[in-house]
Amino acid sequence: MTDIVLIFEVHQPHRLKRDFYWENQIFKRVKKKELFNYYFDRFVNREVFERACKKCYFPSNQILLDLIDKYKTERKRVKVSFSISGVFLEQCEMFSGDLLESFKQLAATGCAEFLSQTYYHSLASLYPERDEFIEQVKMHEQIMKDLLNYRPKVFENTELLYNNVIAKTIEKLGYLGIFTEGVERILHDKSPNYLYSPKNCKKIKLLLRNYKLTDDIGFRFSARWWSEWPLTAEKYASWLATTLGHCINIFPDYETFGEHHWPETGIHDFLTHLPEHILKWWHLHMATPSEVAEKYASAGEIDVPELGGTVSWADLERDASCWLGNTMQWAYYTSLRRLESFVKEADDKDFSAIWRYFQTSDHLYYMFTAGGGPGEVHSYFSPFSSPTDAFVTAQAAILDFENRVRLATMTANEPFLFYTGVGEKNFTRMIARSLKEFTRVIQKISVKSLEFHNSRRDFEKWTRKSLGDKMLSEQLRKVRLSKIKGEPLRKTIVKIAKRRFDESRENVETSTGYF
Repeated sequence: MTDIVLIFEVHQPHRLKRDFYWENQIFKRVKKKELFNYYFDRFVNREVFERACKKCYFPSNQILLDLIDKYKTERKRVKVSFSISGVFLEQCEMFSGDLLESFKQLAATGCAEFLSQTYYHSLASLYPERDEFIEQVKMHEQIMKDLLNYRPKVFENTELLYNNVIAKTIEKLGYLGIFTEGVERILHDKSPNYLYSPKNCKKIKLLLRNYKLTDDIGFRFSARWWSEWPLTAEKYASWLATTLGHCINIFPDYETFGEHHWPETGIHDFLTHLPEHILKWWHLHMATPSEVAEKYASAGEIDVPELGGTVSWADLERDASCWLGNTMQWAYYTSLRRLESFVKEADDKDFSAIWRYFQTSDHLYYMFTAGGGPGEVHSYFSPFSSPTDAFVTAQAAILDFENRVRLATMTANEPFLFYTGVGEKNFTRMIARSLKEFTRVIQKISVKSLEFHNSRRDFEKWTRKSLGDKMLSEQLRKVRLSKIKGEPLRKTIVKIAKRRFDESRENVETSTGYF
């Protein structure tokens, strides 16, 4: 017996405004609540979404609903799965409640499984710290519960990005399985059509996408130069029937069905008849990822080291180079990473959301500069005229945002490092990068450190030179001259710093405006 696992990747990004930099839109006076529409092109996003709805999402969902209903009383049933990003579900709410209702109907059939992923379809799994990655996974779990009343059991990271550390993190979150690409360099002559165990994991199963059979549909279906054109459902099912293994995971973009291959190519007819021809074979069944994860034992261990080993389904290299392969991509990625501490210090849901929209992998994907076939694919998806244009726009937008966050949090030019005495051995490892963080550290740092820095006039110097706040510096000078010590010193500094922070915020238009 062989299980055919048919999964669809469903994602649309919030695209940046293409004219953001070239029409001198940066550093405008904008209220915090207006930032999303300031950076992101609602018109283009609606246009792309509605076109994909018409050509792909609505007709394909209806085909699947009809097939599930047709086979619901049969011994062998039609089963499919989806991996839907959080930002896609947001666009359903923004642009098409009917499409969201269609996905709810699929969820209610019991024959459609939904996978988990990062809410923002981001590269957060590659960050050195795992907190942001875990938070985005949990955000995705919440929106799946809220909108589809569904709790995913299997995880698919952005574009199948995977390594041992990612697998271990996902196992700790309680998932049964995790997907990645069935690429030869991690299989070492093994077949992608079995389940495996990630290295250093005890319970979670590794499911592998059969990229050759997937790409036959995703890339070659309408290619007239292909020796197998035209590809019929009957022919494709026969290939599945002669493929050995426990489970064959076919995992294309959902837009394959009507958007990448237009309806005129016969792609919807292919989807309509494929389950019929699969289920004609006595040994083929359709299953969901969690079913096969629970059904089959591991066929061995797969080792994908984090350093130099990360895989994905992207391009010919099938690694992270399509997002982080050139200087422009690294510059933007570095700007994203640098912003994390400032955004989280701000503790503001609007800032956090905007920063996470900037993390969506598509922005980096558009900056890809290599040529050939992969370059053509990147250009096909990109709304920009060139990778350089994509970088200029994204980098201008994120630097504009960084300035707003710094202004709102009163970020210092240089951080304040807390010591209890002279020399590195007395470094407390506590750092303040903004006035807000300074206030928080003051509340918990030792009295010894407080008195050390106060006596040396360090607080006065830092607030004047790094924060650029002469008024606060003068207030701290008076505190020093008063010669108070111990807990009274702590309470006085905290009170002054908090009051000054509140006064400064009031001078900024809705925390983000420019004067």
